[in-house]
Amino acid sequence: TAYKNQGKLGDAIAAYNKALELNPNYADVYRSVGEVLRDQGRYDESVAAYKRALELNPDLPMANYSLAVYLYDSGDLEGALEHFQRSQYADWQERSLYCLYKTGQFEEFKNGLDALKRSKDNSPFLATLAGHYAENFGTENDYNFCKNPLDFVFHTEIPELKNNSEFLDQLLQDIYTCDVDEKSQGRLYNGVQSSGNLFKRPEASFRQLAEYVAQAVERYRQTFAGENCQFVKAFPKTTEFASSWYVKMKSGGHLTSHIHEEGWVSGSLYLSLPKNKQHEHEGSIELSTHGDDYPKKHDNFPTKTIAPEVGDLVMFPSSCFHRTIPFSSDEERICIAFDLKPV
Repeated sequence: TAYKNQGKLGDAIAAYNKALELNPNYADVYRSVGEVLRDQGRYDESVAAYKRALELNPDLPMANYSLAVYLYDSGDLEGALEHFQRSQYADWQERSLYCLYKTGQFEEFKNGLDALKRSKDNSPFLATLAGHYAENFGTENDYNFCKNPLDFVFHTEIPELKNNSEFLDQLLQDIYTCDVDEKSQGRLYNGVQSSGNLFKRPEASFRQLAEYVAQAVERYRQTFAGENCQFVKAFPKTTEFASSWYVKMKSGGHLTSHIHEEGWVSGSLYLSLPKNKQHEHEGSIELSTHGDDYPKKHDNFPTKTIAPEVGDLVMFPSSCFHRTIPFSSDEERICIAFDLKPV
């Protein structure tokens, strides 16, 4: 697991296999193997590992959850719903509601949504679902996590990355040479994404960048400190990066619309951008209250598009849909993304 967190997926597999030699019936190791195989894009083997875990322990929460996430990502929402409900793990209730909403089971979705809102006031994923339903069906959004996420989009910069700085050069060099495996990402086209937690790696440039980003997070916190919503009231008191990774894209590269289900506040920091654009928003980030092919009754969902420059940082609630607009230039687009959430 330590190897997995460092982005050394091959070493993680080897260690897990050694564990299975010592105890062939260790169900949770099969589940862990499945996670790494999924990151490597070996989906059939990943599913086989989850199913082996569930043969050994049908009620294993994380194995049910992991299999459900695979089914969820691959479009089998009915199958995903069954395993989420069996798992009762982490955000299984929100993900179950997602399955109901995207399969058009609106009455059952609304009943579940109302029940969960009464017991859980701090869920970004629930905020996405509640906000989309309210906008979609023209009803009041009474879930006060972050009713208007586009109002909390924050565009700033890391001064140390501006003007072709030596620090920027070092960061880019470390991205190209660091010993980290790249992971499969179904929403990413013509690009690659790093595994592990980049800001917790040993390279000095990544550690230094984490400090600069933490200072920007503090500016973000102060900017919205007076707002009366749970997103601000329960904002992470310490800046602990739950995850961080680089994304490198080539011509035609883009990320489809999504949210970060496991974050609280998310950010994207830009290190290299295409300059030879056919239109002004190529390679830009677009944020919205609609995305991910959610069912929609109209097209009146607001969007906000930002064309960043090198050294810019864009932060936003993790409940906010966002995507990368495709670009046609031959230049590479490189950014570092991250999530924070309360400990």
